[in-house]
Amino acid sequence: MASEPITVHLIGDSTMAEKAPSERPETGWGTPFSERVDDSVTVENHARNGRSTRTFLEEGRWHPVVRDLETGDYVFVQFGHNDEVPSKEQYTPEAEFESNLERFVAETRERGAEAVLLTPIARRHFDGDGNPKDTHRVYSELTRDAARSRDVPLIDADERSRSLLRELGPEESKSLYNHLSPGEHPNYPDGVTDDTHFSEYGARRMAELVLDGVEELNLGLTTRLERSPR
Repeated sequence: MASEPITVHLIGDSTMAEKAPSERPETGWGTPFSERVDDSVTVENHARNGRSTRTFLEEGRWHPVVRDLETGDYVFVQFGHNDEVPSKEQYTPEAEFESNLERFVAETRERGAEAVLLTPIARRHFDGDGNPKDTHRVYSELTRDAARSRDVPLIDADERSRSLLRELGPEESKSLYNHLSPGEHPNYPDGVTDDTHFSEYGARRMAELVLDGVEELNLGLTTRLERSPR
């Protein structure tokens, strides 16, 4: 018997978002994630570059997500990259960040849908011994706290991605991120060294980490996954 149609809504920042042609080959992990679900699942990627929990709410981007939620849907919430930097205009103080996460969860549940919290994926920064730095320590822990206090499924993408960085090491891990030499791609004629945003390959690897988390949580969504791209 065919599964009832559901929608997975993704809300977050540039590490999750769809990219314009002018930004390629930079890729958010939400793009390959959408290729790993069966035909009963629609993935709506609402993530946008440069957004924090605060600005996502202030710009009215959350309202249409809640409006369209139906019983059985999912909302995957991943913020932190922009919330955590005091010098950014998107900065969200710690207490407000956790409150915003709790709002996303509460309003999702009110609509009969399921929220899943994700810690932010690690930046590619290594210490002198070749170990990946804990670049999101405070805001990842706030996300974990919100998940514990509200009994919300958590995918610890920060820990999972740091484990992958540790496995690959400082040199090989460059392939995960948007590193290009001058002249290698017309969108970046002078080249680029970006240790936050992903290459197409890196986005696929990060999506696989999220899929692993879905399976380990044994979410209802697990039965609708396709572990090879369509």
